[in-house]
Amino acid sequence: METIRINKLVEKDGEISLTNLPFKKGQHVEMVILLKTPDKPKKKFMTARDLLNSDLIGMWKDRDIKDSVAYARELREQAQRRLQR
Repeated sequence: METIRINKLVEKDGEISLTNLPFKKGQHVEMVILLKTPDKPKKKFMTARDLLNSDLIGMWKDRDIKDSVAYARELREQAQRRLQR
């Protein structure tokens, strides 16, 4: 089966006009019409400068955390316990 892709802008409600198709009178064709979704915006990645200027750096500076490794381990264990329920 030959496939032809044509992108058209709907100019009048309920109508699409197709011309200059490579088919002859009497041939049977099947048409499938798909609504094209808008392109997703490209994902913007943070640069080191963006990260430094964000509120992420230093957001826990006022917390009283003596051992950050132990604190992170405890957070992971709490999350794991929540998932197991």
